[in-house]
Amino acid sequence: MDAVRVALLREVLAGTEWLGETRRFAGALRASAVAHGGGLLLVGTREYEPWHLAAHLVDEAAWSGTPELAPTLVRHDARASDPAHLAVGLGRLAAARRGETLLVVSPTGPGAPLLEGVHDARRAGATVLALGADEGELTAMAHETLAVPEASELDLDTVQHLVSAAAGENALPPPRGRRRFRDRLSRLAESLTAPPPARW
Repeated sequence: MDAVRVALLREVLAGTEWLGETRRFAGALRASAVAHGGGLLLVGTREYEPWHLAAHLVDEAAWSGTPELAPTLVRHDARASDPAHLAVGLGRLAAARRGETLLVVSPTGPGAPLLEGVHDARRAGATVLALGADEGELTAMAHETLAVPEASELDLDTVQHLVSAAAGENALPPPRGRRRFRDRLSRLAESLTAPPPARW
């Protein structure tokens, strides 16, 4: 979802609790990742890998000049032969330390191995944020949560777009942040409406 679609979605959601809740959660994510500077770990469940959120956070980190928002994607089935950015397994959670931030995306309750890793990370001093199901041990372990019930008018993928956009947008002081967002929106609109380049 590009910046134009996010802006349109925000207009549609004006007056609902979603804008405030996604901004609150994004603010907690940004504050933890930037203030502590230890790194952002992103993990999903065995059935749901948040690679799309990882890509959006990398983009937002670059656009906002906030490298702390670029996550390390932790995967359940990572193999040593995978490319480096895909080769980080659940063992990384046990190695988490104070100052690191762990964002867990879980559409349903996570399995025991993931809960153990989250517990280890929290016990070691990492800040834990949970996005997804509003139930169970994960919610109890998290410092901040954003629940996306199955019966909600928004799905988890859409909420992730709103969170990632807000995390990058709010990384700058408000006036400059708004200007930066408008600049990005303007550049995108120009590229979409520009005539094709001339042939050589």
